Amino acid sequence: MIAGVFFLVAALYATVGHGGASGYLAVMALAGFEPAAMKPTALVLNVVVSLIGTVIFVRAGHFAWRLFWPFAVVAAPCAYVGGGWQLSAEVFRWLVAAALLFAAGRLLIPAALGAEVRRPSGWVIVIVGASIGFISGLIGVGGGIFLTPLILFFRWAEPKAAAAVSAPFILVNSAAGLLGHVGSLGQLPASWPWLVVAGTAGGLLGSRWGSRVARPAQLRPALALVLLVAAVKLVIS
Repeated sequence: MIAGVFFLVAALYATVGHGGASGYLAVMALAGFEPAAMKPTALVLNVVVSLIGTVIFVRAGHFAWRLFWPFAVVAAPCAYVGGGWQLSAEVFRWLVAAALLFAAGRLLIPAALGAEVRRPSGWVIVIVGASIGFISGLIGVGGGIFLTPLILFFRWAEPKAAAAVSAPFILVNSAAGLLGHVGSLGQLPASWPWLVVAGTAGGLLGSRWGSRVARPAQLRPALALVLLVAAVKLVIS
């Protein structure tokens, strides 16, 4: 049952180049997973799904290397540092709840379209990349839920290019965060191989769909509701 839900989460998030960590965290929160198992599980699945998305979006010709590498170079070491931080279960729940609320809000706010694409300045890249990297490693996400809305809001790239940049950015951040928190792999749930299989299948389906078809806007409110419910459950648990 849980593997099927992870498949759906991976497929939906992969359509926009995301690994799905905020969705996995939401599902695990609703299913009553231990906080210690949530972070490594989300990061492992993120690495798998974002790797698939990276390959497919790059092959489809949407990748913007000049936008990706400055953010990745700054964010990766910060994600490693954040991944190594040990948080209490209570602090972790509050931080994850805040990330889920942010992700839910992002899903409900349409991207700004029509304005001219412009590149961010160097200091903006440093501040944004470092902040997203550290927070991502700290709570077990890849950072796409933070980077993508910024790219679209400030018109640093077109939507499909934003998705193509987000996938490798999430891959690099998730891998760095996992390396910084490698000792937590012993906390993975017994079902993690099935979750990886489900995430792989969902990532393949979603990435292929997203690289060729417009994002499924009709599903965004439903996903936002799931994130909101999970955030509330984390806060009151």
